[in-house]
Amino acid sequence: MPPAVSSRSASLYVVAAAVTALVLAPLALPGYVLLYDMVFVPRQPLSWELVAPAQSLPRAVPMDAVVSVVTQFLPGWLLQRLVLVAAVFLAAVGAGRLVPTERRAVRLLAAVGYAWTPYLAERLLIGQWGLLVAYAALPWIVRGALQVRAGVSGAAPRLVLVAAPAAITPTGGLLAFGTVALLVVGRGRRRVSALVVGAVALLNAPWIVAAAVTGAGGSSDPAGVAAFAARAENWAGPLAALAGTGGIWSAQATPGSRSAPLVPLVTLVLLALAAAGVGLLWRRLPAGAAGRLAILAAGGFLLAALGVLPGGDALLRWAVVEVPGAGLLRDGQKFLAPYALLLVLCVALGAERLAARADRDLAGLVLAGLLLLPIATMPDLAVGGAGRLRPVDYPADWRVVSGRVTGEPGEILALPLSAYRAYPWNPDRVVLDPLPRYLPGTVLADDTLRVGTLEVAGENPRVREVRRLLREGRPVAATGVRWVVVQHGSAGRVEPAALAGLQVVHDGPFLTLYRNPDAAARPASGRTARWSVVAALAAAVLVVLGAALSALRRRPTAW
Repeated sequence: MPPAVSSRSASLYVVAAAVTALVLAPLALPGYVLLYDMVFVPRQPLSWELVAPAQSLPRAVPMDAVVSVVTQFLPGWLLQRLVLVAAVFLAAVGAGRLVPTERRAVRLLAAVGYAWTPYLAERLLIGQWGLLVAYAALPWIVRGALQVRAGVSGAAPRLVLVAAPAAITPTGGLLAFGTVALLVVGRGRRRVSALVVGAVALLNAPWIVAAAVTGAGGSSDPAGVAAFAARAENWAGPLAALAGTGGIWSAQATPGSRSAPLVPLVTLVLLALAAAGVGLLWRRLPAGAAGRLAILAAGGFLLAALGVLPGGDALLRWAVVEVPGAGLLRDGQKFLAPYALLLVLCVALGAERLAARADRDLAGLVLAGLLLLPIATMPDLAVGGAGRLRPVDYPADWRVVSGRVTGEPGEILALPLSAYRAYPWNPDRVVLDPLPRYLPGTVLADDTLRVGTLEVAGENPRVREVRRLLREGRPVAATGVRWVVVQHGSAGRVEPAALAGLQVVHDGPFLTLYRNPDAAARPASGRTARWSVVAALAAAVLVVLGAALSALRRRPTAW
């Protein structure tokens, strides 16, 4: 390899590492970062409810199964760090390698730009690490797809391998499949294209099968359309926020700097640079590739904006009720990732075109300024979102309760009912209830989501039964659960009448564990359905193993 190429690669990796360290600095401290949807535990049990949810939609399939398997060998705190570091680092490197240029500064600009977008910041601060993995994989998927179209030997199995991490969540799997299907399919190499598209489709099989067999049904509460619609972050409105790759529905997950009045003007500057760079992208990518990327980005932007477009909200409300699985589209901003990637590539090339018109010294200043622009306009992503990603330790209560329920399996009810909790030992942060991932067995946790004044109903019929009993003032022992865990100081209080007839097994400062002496053994249901999910998981694993073996052989094959 020529020294110049090696030097460019080294600088890209160094900058990617620096950006990663700047964003994730608090992870150098011990403990677990527990923030909104980001829940890691010391050792996640491998339970049926995490592999194939029987009474809820498979939003974390196959992600939970993967984490459960991995944490049998690695502690959860280490896995969390590996995943987050890999997501930010590989996002930067992937974008830097994808941009079609020979200029080192332009590659670095793309790397920093893609790893410092509002999209990444907001999904990190809402804890959706699985989606960040898909975001990081996207430039590698695009690069792999272009190599397949070019007929590069061994490109197809490598493409399947880079698409596999994205498919750990339904949204990531759809992004990977859409990208591969749109970029790979063409007039030539039809057999290879069909094999690759089919393989990536099989990577999505676990969550598709789980959605088909769950007892929760395929519809969602239409109130979620308004709750999860794109949100304005400043005076310019939601569409401008989306144009800048932001606009997530949660104000709490939005960096404060996004409300600055100059942010829309910065977005306009970036859009102008992107417009200047479109021509270069079009000429430098293989014929038709830039147009297909633009279609992918436009489709993602449309899905992100649908909830705020005239008539779009009504269409979504109808779809989430009548079309099975359409609830995935409620939080449409998730699908903005391809747009973010295309925007960054075009901005980087627009900067190259701008620098080419200036003398050498001025060009260096222009590129340096644009390199630092994302950080300057959103400085509160640094140091873990200005300190929001602070690791903590689970109290000893949690280990004690886990040990007690392990010896006597049965359904576990988490009270007070609340999907998200603010624990005194995890100060100033809200997190999805960790009990379902900490304790073995099936944990009945609230799945109703509250967004401001809106309440989005969950799907689990067992939780609805518990809610009805609590509303009527009756004991929860009547539900037949084996255990009840009351979490103190996290989400209100539990009326004593609800705990009537239960025996205290452990009474700690943070958790009280009750045993129900009248618990009824619930017959195992849906075994055939759950084994079908296992079969889909096995198929996906075989696809990954086959791709890995094919890539390792490094010889021309039908792939």
